[in-house]
Amino acid sequence: MKNLLQSGRLLVSDLATTLLFLAILLTTKNLILAVALGVGLGVLQIGWLLAKRKPIDTMQWLSIGLVVVSGAATLLTSDARFVMLKPTIVYCIVGAYMLRPGWLNRYLPPIAIAVVPDIAWFFGFAWAGLMFGSAVLNIALALTLDPLTWSATMSIWGIVSKVAMFLVQFAVMRTIGVRRGRAAAGATAT
Repeated sequence: MKNLLQSGRLLVSDLATTLLFLAILLTTKNLILAVALGVGLGVLQIGWLLAKRKPIDTMQWLSIGLVVVSGAATLLTSDARFVMLKPTIVYCIVGAYMLRPGWLNRYLPPIAIAVVPDIAWFFGFAWAGLMFGSAVLNIALALTLDPLTWSATMSIWGIVSKVAMFLVQFAVMRTIGVRRGRAAAGATAT
């Protein structure tokens, strides 16, 4: 349970700007305010990590960079298309990053890395597939929906798809890890 909570905390931290953006947008219907507060939270997250002298993962730098650039473009031009198409770029870059073996290890406890590295490898690519699929979905929705409907739909999709993938990954890795652990214990007992 401790490992699930630790991984969940990292996931929530990674999704914090999206959660704030969605909450502000749905309550105020103000795209500019939602973008500004999302960008502000992203900058605060990085500032907090820098102040605490904690390592900042490449994905975190990438995420905040894209949030700031697209958010600034939207705020300066009042053109929602910058924000609407930004997730496609983010998803493609993140998907490409996720093709790198071992990227998922940041989210895994040491026992999982030791016992189910092949399953972690598989899920690393599954996450990349989710990102590329989400990029295609975003283009389709950005070109067909108004900004408010698009942002609610993509924010909900982003959160739900990632939480679902996380839960499936956790259940599969834990189940296989427990089986392998029992098999190894049985082999050494004989």
